[in-house]
Amino acid sequence: MGVSKLSKVQEKGQVTIPEEIRRKWNLEKGDLVAFVETEDGVMISPQEAVAVEALDRIGEALKARGISLEEMIDGGREIRGQLLEEEYGIKADEE
Repeated sequence: MGVSKLSKVQEKGQVTIPEEIRRKWNLEKGDLVAFVETEDGVMISPQEAVAVEALDRIGEALKARGISLEEMIDGGREIRGQLLEEEYGIKADEE
């Protein structure tokens, strides 16, 4: 774990991320960050890193259940076809 950096909370709840950390994580004006509550406090994470972590967790959960990416994609196609038929009366073409 890195060295702690301090920053003061401003009137509207704004906090400046220290320059060293912005450089290290390539954070620039307009970038999105996520605030994640933990038992120890609040973690600030670049948004794309959160998305990658979430996808990794989904992949691990699927793998633990013995579901491959191909099976998940095929299942999605099947469900999509069922929904089209049920909701709109459109039959998916057989391939």
